[in-house]
Amino acid sequence: MSKLILPAALLAVLLCPAEVLARDYGQRGTVFPVIERDLLEQIHSRLTQMESSGETARLNEDLKRRTIARVNRPDPVAGIVRASEARRWHFDPTITLAADIRGAKGELIHAAGTRVNPLDSVGLRADLLFLDGDDPDQLTWALKQAANAKLILVKGAPLELMKAGQRRFYFDQGGKLTARFGIRSVPARVRQQGRLLEVSEIALPPKRRTAQ
Repeated sequence: MSKLILPAALLAVLLCPAEVLARDYGQRGTVFPVIERDLLEQIHSRLTQMESSGETARLNEDLKRRTIARVNRPDPVAGIVRASEARRWHFDPTITLAADIRGAKGELIHAAGTRVNPLDSVGLRADLLFLDGDDPDQLTWALKQAANAKLILVKGAPLELMKAGQRRFYFDQGGKLTARFGIRSVPARVRQQGRLLEVSEIALPPKRRTAQ
């Protein structure tokens, strides 16, 4: 593992396309001897220095630390705020197939151009609850909902919350789900209603202010 990180300049040299190095430009001016061996020796020397000085270990440790931090607290979904007013709408998950869907034996299941609603085959078995994990009010609200609800964070530390609440928390990485459903405020709930999904943004009571 200590040799996995190389300086950017070194990577650029090592990844240089072979055809660039092999192109014949003809002879122009003084011809110098091939220096591939010297280059490899320089690379080896630099790696040895990095190993000896502990630079490689420090780089790997920094990468490990940043990776763990990103897992423990992913980047929050941009643009999502606490709901100040209630909103409700319906989302139609129907899609138009761009290509034929065939079974294991090649039999045609759905032809290209067919409009398919996934809820006709697989229903949404549990509500999806979107919330800010750093907001105690939203956490309290979410944990009071159905026990089988899927808790999806747009901000916060899912692993810490899982340990504290003994519930599984998910994270809307990159805001793909909130963007798909059109959610702009949390907490929000997505639940099935027939062949549609009902999306609700819930306005919780205002945060209590501590008396001065």
